[in-house]
Order: sequence, then structure tokens, then C-alpha cells
Amino acid sequence: MQQVDDLKKRQQELQKRQQCPAMAIFDVMVPWMLRRETRLRREYLYRKAQEDRVRTIEEKKQKLKSALDDNRLIPTEVRREAVQLQKLLEYDDEGAEGVSSHMDDEYKWAGVEDPKVMVTTSRDPSSRLKMFVKEVKLIFPGAQRMNRGGHEINALVQACKANNVTDLVIVHETRGQPDGLVVCHLPFGPTAYFTLYNVVMRHDVPDIETMSEAYPHLIFHNFSSRLGQRVSNILKYLFPVPKEDSRRVITFANQEDFISFRHHTYKKTDHKNVELSEVGPRFEMKLYMIKLGTLENEATADVEWRHHSYTHTAKKRKFLSVE
Repeated sequence: MQQVDDLKKRQQELQKRQQCPAMAIFDVMVPWMLRRETRLRREYLYRKAQEDRVRTIEEKKQKLKSALDDNRLIPTEVRREAVQLQKLLEYDDEGAEGVSSHMDDEYKWAGVEDPKVMVTTSRDPSSRLKMFVKEVKLIFPGAQRMNRGGHEINALVQACKANNVTDLVIVHETRGQPDGLVVCHLPFGPTAYFTLYNVVMRHDVPDIETMSEAYPHLIFHNFSSRLGQRVSNILKYLFPVPKEDSRRVITFANQEDFISFRHHTYKKTDHKNVELSEVGPRFEMKLYMIKLGTLENEATADVEWRHHSYTHTAKKRKFLSVE
């Protein structure tokens, strides 16, 4: 009897869906969208795997080229393939910019289209975190703020992808103090995790000026290593291209792997002097992980870089700069 009842319920559901055209279109579109997203993700992972193979060959070619130019012995790791690499070197020209990477796919529309940033919080935010998120939203021109409510991460990411959001920024807290920032680039990543220190909000400063909403000029100081360039790109592409006459300046200054965020506006007092005024907020950031996927695939995404704080040389090493 129970099987008969189940069959009747299914038949009734099918009849309702056939009577409602919108439900029928939904049943067709959802599997198609999932298949398309899976295919795009698979193509992206394939290009990333090919990139690793090409980079290995490129590094061997550079070792051979430098040894031949300096009249030194060929390194042992490339001696077996030296003849083949020498033939490949003949086809290289001076204008090449190296190996194209998955980073080129991640930010291929940077500078062409303005980024669309969504800012939200962790669940059950305190009043102080809500104030800080409002200020973070004003930092990024054209950004939107969303109340987290009871939404799960998967639903957030899917909604952002459906609305062509390029970056999802999530702010975390501990006991009312903002202490974490996650920047997730959509649709395929990367996702950068930062720890926040010494947060001073605009609400804490009396008689502060109103915040300009002009597109800001960006200053990145001491991001000289390969990881530093990666981090500067993740932060840089959160902002649109500014106009030349913009009076708003945002600074990311790296010192011993702590990134100081400062926000200023300036005005010319005369033809030689410029007067700076801090708008706020201000804080320090420290990177502790970069993953190659988005937040919905956090458990299975590859880790591009992670800070290992308990190794012997962790305090001595500088990761974001060569110095």
C-alpha cells in the first residue's frame, strides 16, 4: 500500500510540473547549469596541470641558457636533456613574457570590467563587526553588503556566481574584535585568508571626515617576491581602474610580512606641497593561506601556499619580499 501511495504522489507532482511551465524550465535549466559549471571547472584544472609541466621545462631551459652564457658547467639535472633543450631555446625570442599561468585565466577581465565585490560577515555578527563591515564596504567602490543571516557558504557562493560577482569578502571576529578577512575570487579562485591586527575603525575616531567614493589610487610597497606579487594581484583586482585626477589613495605597505592598510585623501596646498588626511579605517593584515579553489570547495581545493608558524625558521624568513 505504501508503494502505491508513493506512486500516486509522484504522478501528482509530475502533473503539477507539467501544468506549470516555469517549473518545467527549472527542471531543464538546473542540470544544464551544473554540467556547464563542472565542465568549466574541469577545463580550468586541466590548464593548471599543463602549466606545471610547461614551467618545469622553462626552468630547465633557463638553467641551461645561463650556464652557456656564463661559460659554466651544465647543471647535472639538465645534462641528459641538454640537446633537446638547446633546440627549444633556438625558438625563444626576446619578447616572450614567460609561461602563461592559471593566474592569467583568473584575472583575464581585470582592467577591462570593473570588479563587483560582495561583502558579508560570519554568522551572528556583533554590533562592532557590523560597523566594521559597513566601513569595509565603502573601501571598495561599487561594493555591496549583505546580511549573513542563516545563509550557508555554498548558497552564498552560488548566489554570487549567478549574479556575476567577481569577489566575495567575508570578515570574521573573536569576541567582538574583527580578526579575520577572507577574499574569494570567483568563479574559480583563488581564496586568500588573512589575519587582522590592530583594527581602528572610523567609528573610533572623533570628528573624522566623510569617506570619498572615488576610485582610489593604489600603492603597494615591498611586495617583491613571487608570493608578494601574487598577494598584490589578489588585493589590486578588488579595485577598479582610477581616474588620473582622483584624490583618494589606498596604501598596502609590507613590513616583515605584516601588511599595513592605510586610507588617505590629499589636496594641494600650493604648487609644491600636498596635505594628506587619513580617512580610515586602519589595520594590519597577515597572510596565512592561499587556496586555488573557492569557499564552497574549501575542503578539496589545493593549497597554493600556507604559513607554517611552528617551523624553526618561520620567524626569520620573509615571504612577501625578497629583502
